[in-house]
Amino acid sequence: MRTLITYDIETDVIVIGSGFAGLSAAIEAKNAGADVLVFEKMKAVGGNSIISDGGIAAPETNMQKARFITDSKELMYKDIMASGLDMNDKDLVRILVDQSKEAFDWSINYLEVPYLDRVDQFGGHSVARCYTAFNTTGASIIKKQVEKVTELGIPIKKQTYFKTFILDAAGKVIGGIFREGYDYKDAQKGKDIYVKSNKAIILATGGFSSDVAFRIKYDSRLTKQMETTNKPFATAEGMIESMRIGADTVDMNAIQLGPWACPDEKGYGIGPMFSEYIVFQYGMIIDPEIGERFVNELADRKVLSDELLSIGHPCIGIADAGAVEYSGWDIGKALKRGIVLPFDSIEKLAEHYNMPEEALHKTIKTYNEGVTQGTDQAYSKPIIEGAGVFAKPPFYAMRLWPKVHHTMGGLKITSDCEVLDTTGKVIEGLYAAGEVTGGVHGASRLGSLAISECLVFGRIAGRHAATKADGSNT
Repeated sequence: MRTLITYDIETDVIVIGSGFAGLSAAIEAKNAGADVLVFEKMKAVGGNSIISDGGIAAPETNMQKARFITDSKELMYKDIMASGLDMNDKDLVRILVDQSKEAFDWSINYLEVPYLDRVDQFGGHSVARCYTAFNTTGASIIKKQVEKVTELGIPIKKQTYFKTFILDAAGKVIGGIFREGYDYKDAQKGKDIYVKSNKAIILATGGFSSDVAFRIKYDSRLTKQMETTNKPFATAEGMIESMRIGADTVDMNAIQLGPWACPDEKGYGIGPMFSEYIVFQYGMIIDPEIGERFVNELADRKVLSDELLSIGHPCIGIADAGAVEYSGWDIGKALKRGIVLPFDSIEKLAEHYNMPEEALHKTIKTYNEGVTQGTDQAYSKPIIEGAGVFAKPPFYAMRLWPKVHHTMGGLKITSDCEVLDTTGKVIEGLYAAGEVTGGVHGASRLGSLAISECLVFGRIAGRHAATKADGSNT
C-alpha cells in the first residue's frame, strides 16, 4: 500500500535551476498559462550561466546583414556537425539552427538584453555569427531574465536543493523532495519539503564540470588536478537522480576543455578575453620549448585542447598591439593582474619564456607571409578580416593550459525536451533543457552555442511542459 504524501507546496510546473535554460523555461511556461515555481540551490540566481562571457550564436541575423556577412542555417548546421564529429543528434541540431535566430531576437525584443555592437568569428565557425552581451558577461542576460520572471510573478525559491523525484504508481514524475535552507558547505542544514507538480518538472541543473568524482568516470584524465572554469557547485546530482529513475544518457565521455584558459588564475578568469577574443583570431599559439606554432588557432575547442595536451606543458598565446587595437577588446584588467604580459620586443618576450629566439623569429616571419598572401600554408588558419602581420609593439603574451569547461553529454531528450528512459520511452512529467542534456553538440561544442542551446531548448521545454504534460492538450 502506497503512503499518502502531504505536500507543502503545489504548482503546475517546477523548474529546477535558475540559469539561462531554467529561466527561459519558466518564462515560457508562465506565458503558456501554467503556474510556475523555480528552485535554485544556491543563495543567488544564475548558476554557472552568470559567469559566462555572454556569447550567443545565430545565423541570418540583422547584425550580420548590416555588416554584409553571408551566413545560413545550413552553414551553421555543417559547422556544428563538423565540430561534433557527426556524433550529434541531427534532429536536435536542426532545431537549434532553425530557432537560434528567433531566440536571439527574443532576448533582444522581449527580454531587452543589451548586446555589444559587434559580430565575432570564433573557432570552428565558418563566418562571424557570435554576439556578446553588454559588459561581456552572462550576467547581463540573467539580469533581464530575472526582471521578466519578476514581472510575470514567478517565484524563485533560493537555497533550496533538489533531492529526489516523487513518482506515481505508473512511474510518472509528479513532484519532488527539496531541502529548504540548503547550504552547500553543510548538507545537513535545512529541512525537507514536498512539492507537487500538476503538470511537469523541468530539469535545468546544468553540467558537471566541477563534479570530479562523477566526471572521472567518463574521462580518467579529469582528476582534481585538472582545474575547471565552472563554479564549484556545477555538479551532477540532478542528472544522477534522473538516471536513478531510469533516464537514459548520451555522449557522457564528451567533456570539453577550454583551451583559452590560463593556469595562472583560478576558474574562468579574465585571461580568455585576450586568448579567445584576440590571440586565436589575430595572433599565434607558440610551444615555448621550440618557439614554433603547432595548430590552427581558429580550430574548434576540442582540436585546440587536444593539441595543447599532446604538447604536455603550458604554451604561450601571443598577439601584437595592432591585433589588440583592431579587436576593440579591453585587456586592461588582465594586464593589471599580470595574467597578460607586455613586451617591448620579440627578443624580450622570447627571453622571458625561455624560447629559442631564432625559431620564434622564423615562426613570426612565416606567419606574416601567410597573412600577407592571404593563406596560412602551415596550419590553414583562416585569415579573417582585420588580421594583420605580427609586427607592432608592445607584444602581448599569456600562458595557456586547458581547464574543464563544458559537458556535452547528458540526459537523452526528444525534440520536445521530454526525458527518455533507457528503453526509449518518455518519462512522463519530466523535461530537461540546457547543459544537463546531451546530443546537441556531439564530441565538442562550438563557442557561443551554449547560450543559444539554453534559450532555444529552455523555451521549448517551458511551452511543452505547460501545455502537454497533463495530457489535456496533446
